[in-house]
Parts: sequence; structure tokens; C-alpha cells
Amino acid sequence: MVTHTHTHTHVSTLDAQCRMSSSYYNRQWHSAQEVLTSLVDIEVPKEPPKKPEKDKFNAFQKYATMYIKYILSFRKLEECYDQMVHPQKRRHVRHILDGTIGRILEMKNEMVNLELLEFHYFDDILTDMKLTPSDVEIPIPHYFISENSKTLKERDKMLGTILAQMGPQDSSEPKDESTMTSEEAVRLIQIHERARQGRLRAKFMKEIRLQEERERQAQLRGPPKIDPGVAATRLQKMWKGYAQRKKVAQMRKDELVFIGMVPNSQPVSQKNSAINLAKKTEEKRRLTQEQYEKEYQEALVSIKDKLGETEGPDMKEQMQDQIRQWFIETRDATGKFPDFPSVDDGGSVAIFKKREELSVDAEEKGGKGKKGKKGKKKGKDKKEKKGKKKGKKGKGKGDEEDEGIKMAPSNFVPTIVEQNIHYASTWQGRDETGNPTQKHDVELIKDVKRVEVEEEIRVTVDQLMREELKNLKLAIEKDKGKKGKGKKKGKKKGKKGKKGKKGKKGKKEKDLTPDRTIESLYEELAREGIIVRCPKVRLSEFMGDYSYLGSSLRQMGLEPMPSLADIRRVVTEHCILPLGSQAVHEKAPHIKSVMIAGPRGVGKKMLVHSICTEAGAHMFDLTPGNIALKYPGKAGLNMLLHMVFKVAKAWQPSVVYIGDCERTWMKKVPKTDKVHTQHNVCTVFSLQLLQADPKRVKKALPKIIKTMKAEDRVMVIGVTKFPFDAEVKGLCGIYHRVLLVPRPDYASRVILWKQFIVRETSLITELDFSSLAKVTDGYTPGHIRTAVATVLTERRIQQLRKRPLSAVEFVAPLSKIDPIYKEEEEAYKVWWAKTPLGKKRAKAAKGDDDDGGGKKGKKGKGKKGKKKK
Repeated sequence: MVTHTHTHTHVSTLDAQCRMSSSYYNRQWHSAQEVLTSLVDIEVPKEPPKKPEKDKFNAFQKYATMYIKYILSFRKLEECYDQMVHPQKRRHVRHILDGTIGRILEMKNEMVNLELLEFHYFDDILTDMKLTPSDVEIPIPHYFISENSKTLKERDKMLGTILAQMGPQDSSEPKDESTMTSEEAVRLIQIHERARQGRLRAKFMKEIRLQEERERQAQLRGPPKIDPGVAATRLQKMWKGYAQRKKVAQMRKDELVFIGMVPNSQPVSQKNSAINLAKKTEEKRRLTQEQYEKEYQEALVSIKDKLGETEGPDMKEQMQDQIRQWFIETRDATGKFPDFPSVDDGGSVAIFKKREELSVDAEEKGGKGKKGKKGKKKGKDKKEKKGKKKGKKGKGKGDEEDEGIKMAPSNFVPTIVEQNIHYASTWQGRDETGNPTQKHDVELIKDVKRVEVEEEIRVTVDQLMREELKNLKLAIEKDKGKKGKGKKKGKKKGKKGKKGKKGKKGKKEKDLTPDRTIESLYEELAREGIIVRCPKVRLSEFMGDYSYLGSSLRQMGLEPMPSLADIRRVVTEHCILPLGSQAVHEKAPHIKSVMIAGPRGVGKKMLVHSICTEAGAHMFDLTPGNIALKYPGKAGLNMLLHMVFKVAKAWQPSVVYIGDCERTWMKKVPKTDKVHTQHNVCTVFSLQLLQADPKRVKKALPKIIKTMKAEDRVMVIGVTKFPFDAEVKGLCGIYHRVLLVPRPDYASRVILWKQFIVRETSLITELDFSSLAKVTDGYTPGHIRTAVATVLTERRIQQLRKRPLSAVEFVAPLSKIDPIYKEEEEAYKVWWAKTPLGKKRAKAAKGDDDDGGGKKGKKGKGKKGKKKK
């Protein structure tokens, strides 16, 4: 009995916890829906605005405010979808979540087109809304990985087995090792050992002499003469002073930890006990989700079968009676039985649609007969309105000015509106007191399955009624022959011929590997080193702080460099969110390729790895150095690109990585990449070197990128350290977005120093991180990590308890590293100004709008035309 009561109380506490957490996520969901409803009212106003917005600054403030509100809703919905256990609620939240993500990407695209910049600053808006930068950080949805975890594990296992079969590949060149005989080695060891013993003996003898000198001096002075009370007072004074200083230091440290100025030095298990408990609770809820989902799928089948048994016969009789009544009504009206609609036309569904349309038309005619005069007036009003509209259109030049700044039509707002209506009708006022454990709702399943059962029964009823109608026609019209068969046949043939003509218009791409499976292509690419196992790197590991003065600097006429947090946000929006969801990628602004440029050590390749990790994407390495000497010739290159993109589209999402992408569009190929065929070099070797040309994919890659569709979750990402060495037109022509990663600012360097040192050591040392951040102006995250790894060796970490770490120790390794100087950063800025977006930004800054430029261009063409004449 005791055991039974104990388990009962345990279950009750779990139910109580589930109830409390479910109520929390329900509140989060409802608050997110309220915000989305208010945003939809702004996006789809009942009345058009009286004055169109013409000021770009006010338009951006409006867009940015809506953008931030969408992000706040997205954060809540993502948390709800990850932790809700109710299967039907999760399906609705998933639809509204995808719509919100897509709308965020559309708003981002609108802001880029308005400001002509990839990076935006919201510090003034965040201040007005009383939000912190962490409140609007875009999270990576958990379902990107969790819903595809099985397939990802299988493919990772497949890649692991392929690489294991290949064995270790040592690409390093053999080093010249100096040989030594055993006698020489023993002699060398003996010399060093004797030297070590001599140093130790000298140290011991020095200590012995010092000790003897101290004892001799003590004997000469004699024993100390002091009063016992005075001695006790001195001891108490020293001890109390020491204890009080230690207490004050601890209090000061606790205060700094409390306000977040100093990291806590306690062990992680004690420090994050509440966090660990919360993580365990989240994992339990995910397991509960799987269990409830299985029960929901089983309920779908069982409830459908029960509805077919209980309500199916009544549905069947009702349908048959309605169709028979239609037979009789049509025969009374026309004098003959009608033709039953075909399966392509919808069967009996088409009958009831026609009847509803006829009834609606009859009601409208009756209403018009009673209110004919009003109808005439309305007609006049409509004509007058049309005339006014035509007059407005006739203005011509003034029409463009009146339009102002408007957002492009959205593909996701209709989805949000539809889900808001579904939420209001189904979930908003629903009483769930009888469902504390948040299992599936049976009544909702019945409403859905009743429609499916009705459709299935309708198919069988249509077959029966077709036979019945056929028998009725045969019985009544025995002597009448069937007419018009030939005409119908001829019409059908003509239709078929038209379909055949339509089929000729579509051109399909040639499949160079029709007889091979995707698995075999995947294995070949893995063996050739094209498919690479990507290291697991989270985007949160790309550390950096927010730019707190971005909008203020822009108002002063200064263009700030983006912070690392801004880079993290843009990578999330342009790469991770579209690749992670198929529903979002199909309707969102299609970004096929992205180029990440920046100096050495800023974390460009780390960003590529984080994109693959967060989106669960495969990584295909088409770096010029990696594909050199592989698949030679033009045919081999076409085969390589065909295989890469065929596998990438088959196993989505995928990332095609191109390192040193500037080499493909270089103005001048460096001597190291050129092929020098000398007379004494064999022909085979020179032919192999010809395949190392970095410009191999210059013509083929742009053509393939153009063929990529919205359904293909494939992205080409190029990385470059020297973009100014390449042709700007060719390089920016293939990459739709250009992200310039700068060196970290002061706030980001403080975070980097703290995090890198905390990772290496379990003990937290009170370093002067501010001074370190100031000294390392110009150093990249890679440089800082190198300096930390150089100083914090295993031996130095063991000595930290006795000898605390000091900031001076990092100066020596930093002095050996060349920082990124301002001149190099200015070179990147100058290069970015030559990109398409940079040129548009420069024109907008000068006041030359697109319309003005277009007019000038037309005038120029006219002059040229006159000259030609």
C-alpha cells in the first residue's frame, strides 16, 4: 500500500507539472497570436491610407517596428512548438510559425531594398519599445534538426563507413628525419641527466647554507622577550584583520557576480542546477510529444472506422435520396433524365454546387426586383467612381509621386490571416478543463474524419447511382438511339492532340547519369573528397556583441561597420531559416548564393560550418584547390557539377561551398596557378596541371545557379579573403548577397576574451578584460584564440591555483601575430562600394534615385539615335 500511494503521488506531481507548463505555453501562444492579429490589421487595412508614405526614414521605422514584433512572436511560437505536447495544437502552431518566419524574411528583403544595406540597426526602436538586444535575437528552430534526425544519422553513418573504407589519408609531405645511433642517444641522455643532478645539488647546498646562517644569527640574538598579553593582542589583531579583509573581498566578488560583471567560479553542476533541471524537463516533454503523436495517429484510424460504421449508412441513404430527387427534378423540368457528372468533374459534388449557385442567383434576382431603383443608383455611382479612377490614371507623371513607398505583395500574410481565423474559431475560446494532460481532442478529429468518410462514401454512391441512372434511361428510352457519339469522340481526340502540343513546349534538363542511383553518386563524391563531413559548430559559438550606436552614427552621417552579432543575424536570415524549412523556402525571397568576405581569422569558414549544422545540410566542397586534377576536361567538369547538384537536390538541404572564390574571377591568375610547360617535363604531367586551372567553373557554375528553383533547398556559399583581386562584375554577378565580416569591435573583443579563457580553464580568473580588449584592437577572433591556446598550456592551467593568470602573459604571443590594420579594412570598404548594392547606396546618398537615372538613360539613348541617323 505504501508503494502504491508513493507512485500515485509521483504521478500526480508529474501531472501538476505538466499542467503548469502547458498553461505557460498556452499563454505564450495566445500572446503571440494577439500580436500577429494586430500586425495583420496593419498589413491588411480596411481602408487605404489617405497619404502615401514618401519619407524613407519614416518608412524604415515602420518596417523595422513590424519586423521586431514579428521576431517577438516568432520566439514565442518557436518555444511553443518545441515544448507543446498537444498534437493538434502543434500542427496549427507549425503553420503559423512557418508563416511568421517567411514574413520576417520578406520584411528583411523590404528593408534591404529600402536602405540598400544588408545590416540594419534598431537601437533607437529597442529603446522606445523597452527591449534589449537579446529579446530580438533570432533563434534557430529546434525542429530543423529534430524532425530530420533519423535521416541525418543514417547519412552521417553512410559517410562514416565510406571514409572508413578509404582509410586515413595523409596529405602531408614526408619529412627528413635525422638518424641517431643508440650509443649517441644514451650518451646524450646521460649528459642531460648529470647536468640536471648538478643543478639540483647546487640548489640544495644553497638552501642548507642559508638555513645554517639563519640559525647562527638566532643564537647570537637570543630568545625574544615580549609580554604574553601584547603577543596575544598582536595575534588577535592580525587574525581579525585577515578575516575581515577576506570577508569583504568575498562580498565584493559576490556582488560583482550578481550584477554580471564577473563570471561565477563555482562548478557548472552547482551553478546551473536549475538550468540542467529545465533541460531535463524539456527532453521529457519531447518524449511526451512522440508518445502523444503515436496515440493521435492511432486515434485517426480508429475514429474514422467508428464513424464509417455508425454514421456511414445514414450518410449513404441521405446522398442517394438527394441524387434521386435531382433525377426527378431535372426530368420534370427538361423531360428527360440528366447525364451524371464524370469523376473528373467531381461526380455528385458538381450537382450540389450547381443547385447552390442557382438558389443564390434566384435570391439575387428577387432582391434586384424589389430594389431596382437603388440598383440603378449604385450602377451610376460605380460608373462615376470608374470615371474618377480613369481621370487619376490619366495624370501620368503625378501618379508615380502619389504612390509613395509601398511594400511588395506578401506570400505569407494570407497564410497568417487564414491561421488567425482558424485560431479564433477553434482554439481561442475552447474549454480544456477536461484535458489537463493535453492529449488529442476527439471532437476535432471527428469533424475532420467525417468529411473524409463522406467523400469515400460519395465515391461508392456515385457508382451505384450511375448504374441506377443507366437502368432508368434504358427502361424509359428503349426505342431511342444514342446520338452524338462520333462528335464526342472527335472532340476527345482533338483535346488529346492539344495536350500533346503543350507537352512539346517544356524542355527537360539532360540527365547525364540516368542509370545510377543517388547512393552510388553520393559514394563516388565522398570518395573523391567532394562531399565533406562538416564539423558540428553552433551559430551561437560565433560570439559577438550588439552594435549599440548604429542608428545614432547613421543619423550623424557616419556608416558604422557591422558587429559580429549583426553578421550572425544576417546569416540566420539569408541562409539558415530558408534552408531549414521547405514551406518557407518555396515562398520566401529566393536567395540562391551568398558570398562571405573578410580578412583572415574573422570566422568565415566557421559560419559555413554553422549553417550546415543548424540547417542539417550536406556540404559539397568545390574549392578550386579541392577539385584540381579531378574530373579532367570539359566533359568531366560538366559531369562533376551535374552529380553535385543532382545529389544536393535529391538530399536537401545542401550547401555548395567554394573557398577562395575570388580565384575563379581573378583579373590576373597568379604564377602559382599558371601552367608552365617546359621541354623536359613529360606530357602527362603537363596535362594534369592543366586541370588545376582555378577558372574551370567560371562559365558552367552561373548557368547551373540560374536553373535552381524555389523548390530546391540548395545554396552556393563562397568565401574569400581577397575579393578586391577579382573582377567585381563577375564575382558579384554569381552571388546574390554579399556579406562583409569585419574585425571585432571593443564589446565583441571583451566577450571573446572571456569566453575563450573560460573554455580553456575551469577556474575563473579576475583578469583585466577591458585592457586586453583595448590592446587587441585589430585582432580577429582567430588571433585571440591562438594567443589563448599559446598561453594556457596544460602545465600553465595546473599552476593557476598557485599563480593566477595575468593579462601581461598574453602580450608576448600577440606581438608575434600581425593584426588587421585600418588600411586593410578600408580596402574592404572601398571594394564593397563597387558591388551592385554599394553602387545603389552611393547613388541614393547623392540623391540620384532609380527613376532619375532611368530618365537620363533615355535621353542618352535618344542622342545616340540621332547621331546614328
